[in-house]
Order: sequence, then structure tokens, then C-alpha cells
Amino acid sequence: MGVVLAMIGLGVMVGFAGAGSAWGLGIAGQAVLGLIKKKPEAYGIGLAMAALPATQGLYGFVGFVMYSGLINSNLTTWQGGVVLGAGIAMGLACFISAIHQGKICASGIAAYGGGHNVFGQTLVLAAFPEFYAILSLVVAILMQGLMKI
Repeated sequence: MGVVLAMIGLGVMVGFAGAGSAWGLGIAGQAVLGLIKKKPEAYGIGLAMAALPATQGLYGFVGFVMYSGLINSNLTTWQGGVVLGAGIAMGLACFISAIHQGKICASGIAAYGGGHNVFGQTLVLAAFPEFYAILSLVVAILMQGLMKI
């Protein structure tokens, strides 16, 4: 039973984190297309802002790598539950934060296209939802200590 719980946890961890990143990147990428219609020379700035939601998918992958090395046929139900809990925590936090980060980035890209120099402000505002994705990774790292109980 522990292995089944752990495998579900790994799937949720990497799947939801990656899906959130893809969604956030899509939102921001659409805004870049609008930007380059007005200012083709601003593609680099738009690309830099649009790439930010990709990090949540990377956090999910890091969590997957951390926990996949601990999975074996002797996993207890408790240990599998720890992996499941870490997967749910990371997957949801990364999923939601990536989407909202993509929206913030899209707004910044649109504002930049409208002639407002908001690159720095956009990066600062986009860091706020990112914080919770990072926090979920830290929690998943700390939860590894529960595997030894």
C-alpha cells in the first residue's frame, strides 16, 4: 500500500506542478505575442517575463527526484502517505502559483507594450506567488525527515 500511495504522490507532485507551469507559460506567452505586434524589439523583455512560471514545474521535478530515490518495495503505508502528502502540497501550491504568476506576468507584458517601463515591478510582483511554490518545496524537503519514523 505504501508504494501505491507514494507513486500517486509522485504523480501529483510532478504532474500538477508541470501543468501549472504550462498553463502559466501559455498565459504569459499569449501576452508576448500581443507585445511583439506593437513592439517587435521588446521580444527579449517579454520572453524574460513570460518564462517565470516555468520554475514551478522545475520544483515539481526536483521534488520527484528527491522522493523517487526513496521508493522501494518495503515502503510502509506511513512512508507512502508522507510522499503522498508532499506530492499534494507541492502539486497544488505549484499549480496555483504558476497560473497566477503567469497572469501577473501577462499584465506586466501588456503594460510594457503600452509604453510603461514596468519590467522590474513585474518581476517583484511575480515573485510573490513564486514564494509559495518555493515554500512547498521546502516543506517537501522537511517532510523527508518523517520518512524515518
